[in-house]
Amino acid sequence: MDQQNSIHKNFTPINSKREQVFLEGPHSRWEEFIFLMHTIKEFVSGFRKLHFIGPCVTVFGSARFAESHPYYEQARKIGQEMAYLGFSVMTGGGPGIMEAANRGAQEAGGISIGCNIILPKEQKPNPYLDKWLNMHFFFVRKILLTKYSYAFVVMPGGYGTLDEFFESITLIQTGKTKRFPVVLMGKEYHKDLYAHMQRMVNEKTISPDDIELFLFTDSVNDAVSHINQFAIEGFGLKKKKRFRPLGFLGELKHKIVDSKVEEE
Repeated sequence: MDQQNSIHKNFTPINSKREQVFLEGPHSRWEEFIFLMHTIKEFVSGFRKLHFIGPCVTVFGSARFAESHPYYEQARKIGQEMAYLGFSVMTGGGPGIMEAANRGAQEAGGISIGCNIILPKEQKPNPYLDKWLNMHFFFVRKILLTKYSYAFVVMPGGYGTLDEFFESITLIQTGKTKRFPVVLMGKEYHKDLYAHMQRMVNEKTISPDDIELFLFTDSVNDAVSHINQFAIEGFGLKKKKRFRPLGFLGELKHKIVDSKVEEE
């Protein structure tokens, strides 16, 4: 029992049952109104906290990769390179790939953001976040991860990562969002997924153009070039100069970036 309590202390509190109960089917008008109010509250909280973070790149990936794993190091490099481009780096806020990308962003002097989902296990805010939200509802979190981003990098992961990948390209395919660059990293890890998508083209369940909605690569440099071309140049983002911190005034260097991208 003590061990179980210790484990629970290391994780975000047990997830709210509101979403689970809501999805069971119709409830009283009052109960559904209350659920709606909780949803609006979570949206408003997210909008207020994220309104001034600037254009982001969102990095998706598994919470289960340890610091010693090559995918962790690759995600850390991605976070650094996105910060060097001037983007804020947003993740789901948890450990593993998410932690690595946030860590890389901070190490490069960038802004690191997390939209953390409250789950019974695995998910807790990682220590490399400048700003984060704890969220109860998956659908609210997914919207916020999409709303503020000009590009998406999908690292190896599980069901949640694939859900976020397919939602991103579905929104682009259906014209619900603009054609933001999406990068699928990990050719060996995702080779069967990519082969299945090619079969979908052959079976005509998607068009040949649909498989061109994302870049499939192992190269961080290729990912950076793709995002630079189709996000920064494609959407007319420009560098915004930031003032250098002054040590004698007590300004913290690691909290201020030299430049970031902004909309024209």
